[in-house]
Amino acid sequence: EVQLVESGGGLVQAGGSLRLSCAASGFRFDDYAIGWFRQAPGKEREGVSCIKSTDTSTYYADSVKGRFTISSDNAKNTVYLQMNSLKPEDTAVYYCAGIDGFTGYGCYAFIQTKNLDAWGQGTLVTVSS
Repeated sequence: EVQLVESGGGLVQAGGSLRLSCAASGFRFDDYAIGWFRQAPGKEREGVSCIKSTDTSTYYADSVKGRFTISSDNAKNTVYLQMNSLKPEDTAVYYCAGIDGFTGYGCYAFIQTKNLDAWGQGTLVTVSS
């Protein structure tokens, strides 16, 4: 079973940085995807970023382009989301999610799919003004 454990949320002032981590286990196929979603109170869940295990596809929401960077460390089975120049509107609960066996699909499909294999527990990011 795919399992994800995330960490790194916290309170930061506008303009500051945080790095979220998502440690993954249980993937049985070489081609999988891990990404980040966020949800603020009263708002719909938003796909933030995604990376394929093959590093052939990435995705960034328009709202975070140029500020957030997703990366992976295969040796540690961990995906990171480096968040720079944080804004108050970035405040949300951030979740990592994964899907196993994703050959032929890119990160846009990952963001859109309703059939993700696993979710992390969520970590709260609060950006003060």
